[in-house]
Amino acid sequence: MTALGVLIRVAARRVALLVALLAVVFVAVDLLPGDAARAALGRDATQAQLAAARHELGLDRALPLQFARWISGVLTGDFGTTARGRPIGALLADAVPPTLLLGGIALALTVVGSLALGVWWTVRPDALGARLLQPVTVVGVAIPEFVVGTLLILVFSLATGLLPAVTVTGRDGWPAGPEMLVLPVLALAIPQIGWNTRIVRSALADVARLPHVEAAVLDGLPPRIVVLRHMFPFALPTVLAGYATSVGMLLGGALVVETLFNYPGVGALLAGSVADRDTSLVAAVVAVTGVVIMGLLVIADATRAWAMRELR
Repeated sequence: MTALGVLIRVAARRVALLVALLAVVFVAVDLLPGDAARAALGRDATQAQLAAARHELGLDRALPLQFARWISGVLTGDFGTTARGRPIGALLADAVPPTLLLGGIALALTVVGSLALGVWWTVRPDALGARLLQPVTVVGVAIPEFVVGTLLILVFSLATGLLPAVTVTGRDGWPAGPEMLVLPVLALAIPQIGWNTRIVRSALADVARLPHVEAAVLDGLPPRIVVLRHMFPFALPTVLAGYATSVGMLLGGALVVETLFNYPGVGALLAGSVADRDTSLVAAVVAVTGVVIMGLLVIADATRAWAMRELR
């Protein structure tokens, strides 16, 4: 099978997995106490008002029918409306770009930081800083994003007052200044830098045993040249696979980090939709996030396949 055929098959599997995940979302929200009609009308609503609202929202239908109706609308580009009557598409259009900005900056920082640390760890393994990377990266991987974010708030906001702990938005709905992005980006990037640094170091260590690398070392080439010219190209497929995994982890972690820092993105939208038991909005957030992650993973898979083909 050609590389294109493999990518198409992988993409089809991911689409099927996303549809299954959306079905699980419908079931999970349905199992929560209360419903969207009660959340929209409040506690003072009468039974007649609740029944009318449930009928209008389609909540009185069987759950499979609700899911089929919703996903058929999604296929035509219509995400529907929330229980409060707001267009879901407009809400997503406002929330997705800030989340992509946050995740994109965190991914760029992850790539630069992990490559620099991983290569340095390989070139100078006996240096004190390189020896410290072993425990530091383990700790970075083990601590989740919300714990990292909380520690950053304690140090840089409460203790020193250097950076804001809460995101303040301007009239356009975006963060009022670049300083608002620093702590959320660090909270996302630090665990991924630790994890990918170990991947880069491990990939380069595996490649170091190849004959052409040993020959380059015996020829007396500087360690930096050996790593960058003779080792890194062969480690690239493994490194790219690590970054592809980080894409999903960054966007997933962004939902938690945004809630912690009150960042105006998909995380805040998802938190509100769960509180309102708004199944359509929750599923729409999962669908958009899943499509973005899936698209980026396909690009990463294609890049990895191209790199492996070139190295042959």
